[in-house]
Amino acid sequence: MPIKAIIFDLDGTLVDSAPDIADALNYVIRPFGIPEVSVKETITLVGEGVTRLIEKLIDSKAPGLDPDVLLRRFLEYYSKHLVDRTSPYPGTKRVLQDLARYKKSVISNKIESFTIEILKALDLFDYFDYVAGGDTVREKKPSPVPVLDVLSHLGFSAEEALFVGDSIYDIQAGRAAGLKTIAALYGYGSSDFSRHADWRINRIEELVGVVREANNA
Repeated sequence: MPIKAIIFDLDGTLVDSAPDIADALNYVIRPFGIPEVSVKETITLVGEGVTRLIEKLIDSKAPGLDPDVLLRRFLEYYSKHLVDRTSPYPGTKRVLQDLARYKKSVISNKIESFTIEILKALDLFDYFDYVAGGDTVREKKPSPVPVLDVLSHLGFSAEEALFVGDSIYDIQAGRAAGLKTIAALYGYGSSDFSRHADWRINRIEELVGVVREANNA
């Protein structure tokens, strides 16, 4: 069955947002005298939504601190600094233009309003037909629920769509919903997550060829 839709993760797939997330985490912990979090460390914490991000931060850097206090501080800062240092990966806009004939969606575990604001600020929003965040439906990735929600909105079956992401949560969500998946190796995922994907890409520019291959399979 021909591919008609492509679903993308956001962070680590379309945009490199880790520097801004690191800045927000450091704003959160700075008053407590805790050593700063590097961008590299931040990459190991992201992917499961903001609540889990703060829980992981506490586990790794700030045991005993109140998660509600840290979460409020994070949202207060990050909401005002979403794209200070965030940018699309090189070639992203060209790839989205080359895939213009396909319906496209974003599923992020990030808050929906933040996801939309980032896409708009980086001139990416208009390339997508539907955008879902971690609070759009009742479950987050790796649950298939957000993927099934997107398919329902776009009007396609799982066999007509591909899922592109940089983490095991993306691949698990796509597979659980019945989609073939593409691992973005240039993103934030650990080295072994891609073994469960149907295809792997080292640069986003390679996606166009993979979509062509999927249509010929």
